[in-house]
Amino acid sequence: MNQTVGQMPKKWHLLKSGLIILTGGTSLFCVLNTVSGNERFYREWVMPVIRRLTNAETAHRFAIKAAKHGFVPKQKKSDPARLTTQVWGKTFSNPVGLAAGFDKHGEAVDGLFKMGFGFVEVGSITPLPQDGNPKPRVFRLNEDQAVINRYGFNSDGHDAVYERLKSRVAKIEVEEKERSVPHGILGINLGKNKTSENAVNDYVQGVRKFGELASYLVINISSPNTPGLRALQGKEQLQGLLHKVLEERNQLTCNPKPALLVKIAPDLSEQDKIDIAAVVGRPETGADGLIVSNTTVSRPDTLKSKNKQEVGGLSGQPVKELSTKMIQDMYKLTHGRLPIVGVGGVSSGQDAFEKIQSGASLIQLYTVLAYEGPPVVGRIKRELDTILEENGFSSVAEAVGSKFKS
Repeated sequence: MNQTVGQMPKKWHLLKSGLIILTGGTSLFCVLNTVSGNERFYREWVMPVIRRLTNAETAHRFAIKAAKHGFVPKQKKSDPARLTTQVWGKTFSNPVGLAAGFDKHGEAVDGLFKMGFGFVEVGSITPLPQDGNPKPRVFRLNEDQAVINRYGFNSDGHDAVYERLKSRVAKIEVEEKERSVPHGILGINLGKNKTSENAVNDYVQGVRKFGELASYLVINISSPNTPGLRALQGKEQLQGLLHKVLEERNQLTCNPKPALLVKIAPDLSEQDKIDIAAVVGRPETGADGLIVSNTTVSRPDTLKSKNKQEVGGLSGQPVKELSTKMIQDMYKLTHGRLPIVGVGGVSSGQDAFEKIQSGASLIQLYTVLAYEGPPVVGRIKRELDTILEENGFSSVAEAVGSKFKS
């Protein structure tokens, strides 16, 4: 009896040590798989746990903080030469970019480049700080691999974001001299304040403020969450807006000047598309490109999630076909002369390829990150490279609009 009692502390000590080793080993396994960017581990473990433990907006903020501090998987290999492409006189190492709406305040740009994006777009940024719409305002549709958001241009405002991005450039210029660290191709997406009485002036201010820091600027007139914003897509309104922002862009002293893009909605009538193409396609007074498209206010009958009735813009897989059709339409209406950035439902190399074939020179993603995490960027690029090779394309540029070429 005494011997049994005496053995208990020893057995407990062994059990405790075993649990510590097991826990430590499990933790180390999780950390290594997270840092290394194991695709399956993220898809089947990390992201489901995050979705279970946090609401959509909290998860979004967590992702930004992680990227800001570099706690994201780093791309291990250089991009394949086949993925290199040139648009607006700039060389993109790959055509896969991050859409606006993820890093709204320009907090995590370099962490996002670290993940392997060929370009990163921040914003939308409004002249004055504003909180956006009341919470909750972001909803996952897990069964549909989709998200509905009604953020409403929550923004830190021009001054705060400018200082953040300016500091980044100053830091990189030092690192460039020491270690050849590239700036990266940065897009800056501009919005208007909710209570603004002069929307055109809001965009003009944005061009003036951020022109020197941007590889390209985006005039976002298609968010469904700011009252009256989509009315700026009307022919006369867009023509007046473009005239003013182009005038401001052309007065910038930086060289080269940033390309100017217009981001449009997927919920346009055929006449709207014709009118927009006519305005943006003008040689001297048109835009340098289009982003097609923003989120949709439509709700496909195929949606299964209980959150499908939430008000806001729908993104993710259910938007894929609508977005691709819009790309095809705008490519044909602009006669393939205007670079298009295709966005909406991209979650695979095949999705990206279909948008490129339909007329997109570049593509963007966002919602799929909520479901598969950072490793999805590398997977899409790898798949796209393989598909291009299998279809006989030596470059992305060769495949652009190939659906319409004999």
